[in-house]
Amino acid sequence: MATATAPARSSAPSPVAGATIAFLLLTALNFVNYIDRYILPGVQEQVKKEFSVTDSQIGSITFWFFLTYMLSAPLTGWLGDHFKRKPLIVICALAISLVNLLTGTVHQFDSLLFRHAILGIGEASFGIYAPVLLSDYYPEEQRNRVLTLFYTAIPVGAAIGYLLGELIGSKYGWRMPFYVSAVPGMIIALLILLLLKEPKKGASEEGLQPATNAEPTEKVSSFRLIAHLGVNPRYMYATLGMAMTVFSLGGISAWMPSFLERNGMSPASIGIIFGAIVAGGGLGGTAIGGWIAQRWLKTNHRALYLVSAWSAALTVPPALLCFFGPKATMLPALAFAMFFIMMGTGPLNAAIINSVPASIRSSALAIEMLLIHLFGDTPSPKIIGMISDRTNLAFGLGVTLVTMLIAAVLLFIGARYETRTPGDAAAGGGLPAH
Repeated sequence: MATATAPARSSAPSPVAGATIAFLLLTALNFVNYIDRYILPGVQEQVKKEFSVTDSQIGSITFWFFLTYMLSAPLTGWLGDHFKRKPLIVICALAISLVNLLTGTVHQFDSLLFRHAILGIGEASFGIYAPVLLSDYYPEEQRNRVLTLFYTAIPVGAAIGYLLGELIGSKYGWRMPFYVSAVPGMIIALLILLLLKEPKKGASEEGLQPATNAEPTEKVSSFRLIAHLGVNPRYMYATLGMAMTVFSLGGISAWMPSFLERNGMSPASIGIIFGAIVAGGGLGGTAIGGWIAQRWLKTNHRALYLVSAWSAALTVPPALLCFFGPKATMLPALAFAMFFIMMGTGPLNAAIINSVPASIRSSALAIEMLLIHLFGDTPSPKIIGMISDRTNLAFGLGVTLVTMLIAAVLLFIGARYETRTPGDAAAGGGLPAH
């Protein structure tokens, strides 16, 4: 087997032109996408009443969204590795906005399922292209910081989505918030079309000499790609750990507004209170987790995995108190749970991107997306709804505690396989030699 030689670094790789503009526009569009995704939990009690459906059927809406989200990922990943990402992102943004505008035509529950299924394709595509494109603007040692900021869209966008759903939906009906969320997506798509300059793949790593066998050719068969990713422990443990975290986060996000309402909280205040908890706890956790990882990387090359592992483990105690403790501690415990679960967001995404070469990142991210949604938030709302129908919602949400513990174990194991420091390989860990 051929051995890899140490990479020869240039004095300092030059920043790719337009990186700041690209970061701002892609992050803004990520905010809009998460706003749209989390409008539904803010209005799902209205949806349930209008269509006279069960908790299990409500869970099916999210199930169909993530089913198409993950099944479309392999194709969109292949497109991202073979075509320019900028036009693909513009098409995705416009498609998402158009689907939102068409929500007003939905007057049957099956049509609502179809609407969310179509939306999943657009959001899956952007979720692959944007972080991979950012990795071409920013070198490996900066990606944790950049992706941490990029993924602040999760808590803040989710909070705004809940708030839009609750406030606008309660006054104008559950369809109106989707209309509102369509406008900014169209505007940002136009700005990306006019202002964003796409770098070539791997541009941020041009100042590094790739290790022998680290960078595969552009044409890699699907079977070979899957085989090599399957024996890449850095990629697999990070991906499976994220899948378990996504199972918990997706389930909690989908059902917590209903849980709060069923525990006596006024429907009129849930959007504001829960939105504030998600935004404050989630944003704080995302920022602090990224900051800790960036500092810790200076002395421990396993920091991306370790911060993510501790994030998962520390989520369990406050979540347990939120679901099964006294009502007086429910909201403070929820805030701590959101803080801890979001701490690993930036570091774990950076770890996954860094674990694969630039030329196959879109495909690798597509397979990662397929796995995290297959085992994560595609089944979790449905499973929680089914358990809730047979027991109660607290027991349904309780299953997320188990998956967080599994995530922690997987990520602690994965940390053992991280043997490189940032910048040790231009390609972020290549395919094995033959």
